[in-house]
Amino acid sequence: MKLYLYLHKAPIRVVKISHRRSRLKLRRTMLQLKVALAQETLETKEMIVIYKRYTKKQASPEELKIANQQFFDVLKGLGLGVFAVLPFAPLTIPVIVKLGKVVGVDVLPSSFNAPITKKTKP
Repeated sequence: MKLYLYLHKAPIRVVKISHRRSRLKLRRTMLQLKVALAQETLETKEMIVIYKRYTKKQASPEELKIANQQFFDVLKGLGLGVFAVLPFAPLTIPVIVKLGKVVGVDVLPSSFNAPITKKTKP
């Protein structure tokens, strides 16, 4: 009898709702990843344009500073890409990111560190 009281009155409905919630959470996360990757692509293209202008001595020092910062972001992404090839990548990459936060090192590119904004109901 205690087992019956432990179970929810509508376990099938609860399973459906939790399944839908996890599916929506995955979709939201994938959309955030898509936006971050699109932003990183735009910044990288801008970096290449600035470096082209620098070779012609037409870039300002501020632009060069922005391009160098983006270059460091590209190197961070390449560093994580190495771990993506290794086995157990779904486990190692989050561990590396958490260890980086503990140590105080920013492992992710800047576009992935943007704060997540939640929409509130009006």
